[in-house]
Amino acid sequence: MSFIWFLIIGGIIGWLAGVILGKDIPGGIIGNIIAGIIGAWIGGKLLGQWGWKVSDFYVFPALIGAVILVFIVSLILRAMRKS
Repeated sequence: MSFIWFLIIGGIIGWLAGVILGKDIPGGIIGNIIAGIIGAWIGGKLLGQWGWKVSDFYVFPALIGAVILVFIVSLILRAMRKS
């Protein structure tokens, strides 16, 4: 059951990052989950572990990491479309 919560919270964090930046995450719901999970890892490495913990995610660092990830991915995709 914890794995299902892990996927749900990862998807919500990825979706929130996309909403904050106003960018669509490629891959739909799977992209949101991946962005949330990788963003949580990035946020944990950059900011440490603080704030609310939900299903192995520290919410604030995970959200900040996901925003960083979505921003970088959108820059890369924009550069690939121009060339």
